[in-house]
Amino acid sequence: MPESIATRVARIIAGGTYALLDKAETLAPDTVMAQAVREIEQVASEVRVDLGKAEAAKHLVSHQMAKLNEEHAKLTGQIATAVGEHRDDLATAAIGRQTDIEDFLPVLQKSLDEQNDKAEDLVGYIMALLAKKRELEQILIEYQAHKPARPEMERGNGESDRQSRVEDAEAAFGRVLAKQLGMSGLGMGITEDAAKIKELAELQRGKRIAERLAAVKAATPRVD
Repeated sequence: MPESIATRVARIIAGGTYALLDKAETLAPDTVMAQAVREIEQVASEVRVDLGKAEAAKHLVSHQMAKLNEEHAKLTGQIATAVGEHRDDLATAAIGRQTDIEDFLPVLQKSLDEQNDKAEDLVGYIMALLAKKRELEQILIEYQAHKPARPEMERGNGESDRQSRVEDAEAAFGRVLAKQLGMSGLGMGITEDAAKIKELAELQRGKRIAERLAAVKAATPRVD
């Protein structure tokens, strides 16, 4: 099963440094680090693509919400005109459309909020990957500078220090990914009969339309 973006970023950030330096003990450090940097750049590129998709989705949802709000406002004027002309049938149809729009908007707003959260997470992933890249580049510089002069007996302390750095990275990045990786599906717990739920929704909608029509009639002078 392919790794998710969140899992890949977590693996790169939290688990790569210590293993890379161990591998570099027997292989060319430049080659090992260059390969790690290439993986970071590849994942960062994929995250940017996902970020672009999230931004596009935000734009589409925002545009749709603006259109619905504009239509809702236009219908308000049309309802007043219909009531003034004793066309309750037209007013009822327009109010029905308004109630539909009012039902659409919260769903669209939730979608917009989700896309905003997703975009924020993706930006965080990119920032973390770039930070990891800088860390690897700095570690390589330090590794090359200290390896020739480092006594064999001091290796244990160096490994402990590297492990500590990895643990710090795991703790920090774990907080970033807590929302993404710690969520699981929640059961809805719905036991009502579907037909009854649908009937109730229709009753509620009819009541809303009737109440709205009565309010408009009360506020609009009729043309005799």
